[in-house]
Amino acid sequence: MPRKPHSLDEVVAKLCAMENKDRLVGKAHYGINVDRALGLSMPEIRGIAKQITKDHDLAEALWLTDLHDTRLIASMVDHPKWVTEDQMERWVVGFDSWDVCDQTCGELFDKTPFVTQKIHDWSARPEEFVKRAGFALIAWHAVHDKKRDDFEFLQFLPLIEREATDARNFVKKAVNWALRQIGKRSAELHPHALALAEKLSWSADKTARWIGSDAVRELKSDKVRRRLGLT
Repeated sequence: MPRKPHSLDEVVAKLCAMENKDRLVGKAHYGINVDRALGLSMPEIRGIAKQITKDHDLAEALWLTDLHDTRLIASMVDHPKWVTEDQMERWVVGFDSWDVCDQTCGELFDKTPFVTQKIHDWSARPEEFVKRAGFALIAWHAVHDKKRDDFEFLQFLPLIEREATDARNFVKKAVNWALRQIGKRSAELHPHALALAEKLSWSADKTARWIGSDAVRELKSDKVRRRLGLT
């Protein structure tokens, strides 16, 4: 289906017509904030986004409607080349659910020229979802940016070690995710990430031990080692 221009009202009307409150209990079970959610599935949201011409102004308007589902759509109809640093700072403080955070970082923010600076800035911020965004950017960037020199990712390992004692659920899971994705990016990065994971697994801190032990299990798995040509 070809993409077409849409107005804010048209997009919101489409979303509201597909509202499914029965899904909200299940979404909440997985830690999604459903306070302002319509209950659409991700395939449904992506299906709507694929019908809409990329439009920065529409993305900003969708974000400002402050509905969970419209914010997910906003991340899909914007384009990284139009994203400004000011926009990133405005949107990141609006993150209140891990799926909106991760979707926006992986769909949009990690493809901007500001990604490295935001990783350093946000990973040091106190807000739970801002900090999560910093580590989600690491994880997504390790997957998406195939042209970046592998060893540039080594600069992020000290950030992971620094924040590995943050016991907040959505932070610790993102820190763990970032460590695992760096280790799975290449055979060259694998031993560096594994060494940090093993160090954390021996930590006196419970959260750091969980982050490290979980990463060690995956990075030492036969599946990962085979994919990286390490066996």
